Amino acid sequence: VIAGDVVVRVDVDAAGNPGGVTLVQRSGSRDLDRAAMEAVRHWRFHPAQRNGQPVAGSTDIPFEFKPAQ
Repeated sequence: VIAGDVVVRVDVDAAGNPGGVTLVQRSGSRDLDRAAMEAVRHWRFHPAQRNGQPVAGSTDIPFEFKPAQ
C-alpha cells in the first residue's frame, strides 16, 4: 500500500499557466512525488492580481495520497 503527503510549489504566469514545479515536501515514494508534479503541470490557475491586473506568482499545493477505504 502506497500512501503519503506531498507539497508541490508551482510558478504561475499572468495567464494562469503553470511554469516551474518543485517539490517542497517529499512523500517518501518517488511515484507519488512524480504523480503530484505531473498533475499540477496540467492544471490551469487563476493568477494572482496586483492593482486589478493579473501577475505571475507561485503557490504551494498539498496532496494527500491514501489507500481507498
